[in-house]
Amino acid sequence: MPLVKLYFSPALLFLVLACPLCQVSQSLPVMSTGPMADSCVLHAQSLLHNITKALTQENLFSGINCTKQGVKVNMETKTASVCAPKQSVCSGVINSEFDQESCLTNIEEDLHHYYKFLAAQPDPDSLLGPTVLFSLRELMENCFTRSLPTGLASEEAAADRPSTYDERLSLCKVLKGFQVRVITINRVIAYMNSGEHTK
Repeated sequence: MPLVKLYFSPALLFLVLACPLCQVSQSLPVMSTGPMADSCVLHAQSLLHNITKALTQENLFSGINCTKQGVKVNMETKTASVCAPKQSVCSGVINSEFDQESCLTNIEEDLHHYYKFLAAQPDPDSLLGPTVLFSLRELMENCFTRSLPTGLASEEAAADRPSTYDERLSLCKVLKGFQVRVITINRVIAYMNSGEHTK
């Protein structure tokens, strides 16, 4: 699974937050056509909140200052580029059409990728399961049914052992990358919820 290592800088943070991928004011569930449901907006917001909160849990990253670590984003998908709204200009590329099917497929692949990674992490203190994994599963089950992994519950049987330093470091970087991707997903869901993509 190719991951790209990025480091947060003020310019990168500005690009992630200021790039007009979507309007955050409204959101809908992702469907093959038409707007997203309001419940999907809430599920996506809940996931972002839980990821952000998990990144502040010192017990999850014992011995690591996660805020000073790099970011690993799933580069197997093209979510950021294929989900850009109509007539948007981001990174110098003008997107004339919005391909909802391709966008949803890429989001589903992202959610599945991160679910598999997070479910495999040791979580002896239950800092991921009842928060991040729960809200991720809710979003997948209620808004992206095609992305549900088979044997969903069995994948959450992560070891009840303490995590190693390398596992905690990897979790920190991947969780930060997932946070960046979920910001994009929230904006996309809001864009589809608004119905602007059908105009």
